[in-house]
Amino acid sequence: MNIFKLAVRNMLGAGTKTWLNALVLSFSFVAIIWAQSLFKGLDEEASRSLTDIEYGGGQYWVEGYDPLDPFSIQDAHRPVPAPLAEFVEAGRAAAVLVVQGTLYVDGRTQSVLLKGIDPGQIVLTLPTSALAAADHEIPAVIGTRMARNAGLKKGATLTVRWRDVRGTFDARDFVVTEVFETTAASADAGTVWIPLEDLRRMAGAPGEATLVVMEKGAVFPPDVAGWPFKDTEFLLRDIREFIEMKTIGMSIFYVVLMSLAMLAIFNTQVLSIWRRRREIGTMIALGLTRARVIALFTLEGSMLSFLAVLVGAVYGVPLLAWFAVSGWSFPAEQTESFGLALGSTLYPVYSVGLVVGTALLVFLITTVVSFLPTRRIAKLKPTDAIKGKLS
Repeated sequence: MNIFKLAVRNMLGAGTKTWLNALVLSFSFVAIIWAQSLFKGLDEEASRSLTDIEYGGGQYWVEGYDPLDPFSIQDAHRPVPAPLAEFVEAGRAAAVLVVQGTLYVDGRTQSVLLKGIDPGQIVLTLPTSALAAADHEIPAVIGTRMARNAGLKKGATLTVRWRDVRGTFDARDFVVTEVFETTAASADAGTVWIPLEDLRRMAGAPGEATLVVMEKGAVFPPDVAGWPFKDTEFLLRDIREFIEMKTIGMSIFYVVLMSLAMLAIFNTQVLSIWRRRREIGTMIALGLTRARVIALFTLEGSMLSFLAVLVGAVYGVPLLAWFAVSGWSFPAEQTESFGLALGSTLYPVYSVGLVVGTALLVFLITTVVSFLPTRRIAKLKPTDAIKGKLS
């Protein structure tokens, strides 16, 4: 009988002990896949939401502009250069002008960003068509977070004060023509979207913009003087770093799960070698080399990982499939506190690489843990083993 068949027979012959070890190991296997798929889903959802509604295929920023530095916004405007203007005129890019302002509503003040954008743009999924309202008042579009925080709703009138390029303060009433819902808080909270030409007149900056958003998949000019290009990798860097940090933090959870499973396998191997010492001595006495005996016991332990995959598939496949359909719901307040573009429900994303990679990791660790107790067999004398001794 070859080693593989003997290993299978011995593993299944252990009965309940084998199935309990496989069950514990399968918990770790399924839990790792579930947690990793959630982070992958978080990454994809946040990236898709931000690129669709705000980042597009990348952005050209006017030199000196930093969205995280409010002091840079006042002077962050310049005429759109010819290479980018061609894309804007062709509908393959959208120019955006950013101006700081103060919102006055119900006797309260709130700092806001006025963002001017062409109502006819098709680069972003913002409902900018609502900015084409032909009324005497200037139309404005806001997000649900902005509406909730400021106590506004569709049809409400809001007053905003701003400072133009010459430093002169002015104020104007806007009418909310649309309240949109998005998971991208940076395009919603503290932001009022109005027609680009109206904001240019208000700010005294005709033909100027703060940034130009390119459509996804477009071939961009390599260099535009005074307008450095920010690709999506740069724009999504904060999100990727956040997810990477959380993934590292979850590694502690993975280590605890795997340690419990490996401890059970290690103890099982030690106990198996001690109880089968006479069998080991007999096999060596009959001519089976110590290396093959070690390989036999290591194979028995490592095969638990394959059995764990099968056991995990029995309950893991329907459980993970249910999560993929139903998702994991959070209270709206909790998702907003993350500071990411997340909806109220997070859907995991599975991939073949994730499942296969996790299975290989579990197999490798199980094999190493199964091998460690077997090293003692190399020093075992057949006569002592037959007598029931291990040394």
